[in-house]
Amino acid sequence: VQLWCTKGETFMPSVQRRVTPRGKIRFRAMVRVKGHKTKTATFLKRTDALLWAQETESRLRQSKYFPDKLIELEKYTLGNLLDRYQSEVLPKKKAKGQLGQLKWWKDQLGDRKLKSFYPALISTYKEKLIQEPSERTGRKRTPATVNRYLALISHVFTTAVKEWQWMEINPVMQISKPKESRGRTRFLSDEEREKLLNACRSSESVFLFVIVTLALSTGMRKGEILGMKWENVDLNKKRITLVETKNGETKVVPLVGKAYELIRDLYSNIKPLSNDRVFPSTNTPTQFRSIRTAWETALKKCEIENFRFHDLRHSTASYLAMSGATLLEIADILGHKTLQMVKRYSHLSEDHKATVLEKMNEKIFE
Repeated sequence: VQLWCTKGETFMPSVQRRVTPRGKIRFRAMVRVKGHKTKTATFLKRTDALLWAQETESRLRQSKYFPDKLIELEKYTLGNLLDRYQSEVLPKKKAKGQLGQLKWWKDQLGDRKLKSFYPALISTYKEKLIQEPSERTGRKRTPATVNRYLALISHVFTTAVKEWQWMEINPVMQISKPKESRGRTRFLSDEEREKLLNACRSSESVFLFVIVTLALSTGMRKGEILGMKWENVDLNKKRITLVETKNGETKVVPLVGKAYELIRDLYSNIKPLSNDRVFPSTNTPTQFRSIRTAWETALKKCEIENFRFHDLRHSTASYLAMSGATLLEIADILGHKTLQMVKRYSHLSEDHKATVLEKMNEKIFE
């Protein structure tokens, strides 16, 4: 590819396909611009190599005609970039915990100039994320957590490249991600469920039994339940409308059975005396109530171990699978966009099918 500019200057971005000694295919991009050193970079995808070549050529051409701007851009550090990202981009995002992740990156590399970032450097700090314990929990981060840190800094760099033109390339693009486990499938047995509900019913927290019942009945996340407002609840149509879910979409949740009865009674008994929160805090009614202490006390009382509140959601999915629900139905109820997240329950559906077939065979061949 050759691009002709004024005064006969030739800009020649090119991409070459290469095979590594291990047999893997890579694409090497090269940009030559008169008056500048040759720029090269290697990518996994040809499209990424072409994009980099085009953007690099544009930056080099710009530096020739606007040298003052290039000098200005070379002053920026990661700290400058993170500050702008926090100010302009983060407020538009719904993901929680990202402020703490930005702080980690700023503490580690905030003083480093953007022009000095490269994949091997990011890889070094990826290993640091994996090996060092979290300051908040004191435990090592899971592969999923490490990947969230990498995804965030990658988006920061992508924004710097595509929107602000502060960088030529995203150095995270070529970094491999830690392999995540399929996830826990811990769910309550029938005996455990009965014990837990009894412990919640006798809890000092007036809301714990309602909250846990609602979680088991609907599969809603803890944050979705605690963040509910009465305007989200339609007792006539027996449904809850969640406006800001984890995946950013509105979701309608059926409100049936025991959960409906408890929410209806709660509305009748408490709503006139409270604000718009379904589960308001005692000290700050405009905020939702914390149930951490009450929840841990209930678990201890009924001697249930290795169980988190989020496992109530796994329990709901498991009960659905054992009741004959398809993976597509489970994904729809839980609000997953793909079947990948519910494949962990497939064996329960298979066990259910085997049980049904066994009962049928016993009946017809007795």
